[in-house]
Amino acid sequence: MTARQNFDKALNELENEILRMGSMVERAIYDAVESLAKQDVDLAQRVINGDRDINYLETEIEDRLVTLIATQQPIARDLRRIITGIKIITNLERMGDHAVDIARVTKRIAGQPLIKPLVDIPRMAKISQQMVKEGLDAYVRSDVDKAKYMCSLDDEVDHLYSQVFRELLTYMMEDPKTIAQATSLLFVARFLERIADYATNIGEAVIYLVTGERFDLNL
Repeated sequence: MTARQNFDKALNELENEILRMGSMVERAIYDAVESLAKQDVDLAQRVINGDRDINYLETEIEDRLVTLIATQQPIARDLRRIITGIKIITNLERMGDHAVDIARVTKRIAGQPLIKPLVDIPRMAKISQQMVKEGLDAYVRSDVDKAKYMCSLDDEVDHLYSQVFRELLTYMMEDPKTIAQATSLLFVARFLERIADYATNIGEAVIYLVTGERFDLNL
């Protein structure tokens, strides 16, 4: 096997690991919001415990990508592939941290009747998960159009965040007893809004990978 074939094989294996990490993060987001909706403390704890695996995988992938730079001295597009991989796992790790933050809210308000049925927060989570999935698909396919479309979904998440903010603020103004829980739910909405921003960063990284140009789509 030639040096070029060895490099491509190693990078393809790492890209598969990045996809595996993405799947773990998608699941963590889903489980965190599910734990909140159902007030399932055990599920919330599993999300918290599972973050160790996400962090470990990020470190392992990053170490291997850096080793490729050191040993193969890639140039041009090959180097962009590696840099893009590092950017993606960094953003995935941050999303995983926010899934943990949501799970911790579940534990904090466990046993309290929810002040309102959760509607927009699960919607935000669903769109955020879709963004992660589509962003990684765009990465694998080097698909700029898909990356741009995925980034456009961030506007929907921002709109829902504003809606949740206004609604919960109204609850707090009308009944001070709701302030503690409403504040916790506002944090959840904010965490999901940030997850969508990190997904947008992945889209930007994919565009950089394909075109070599840098775009700021978090506007």
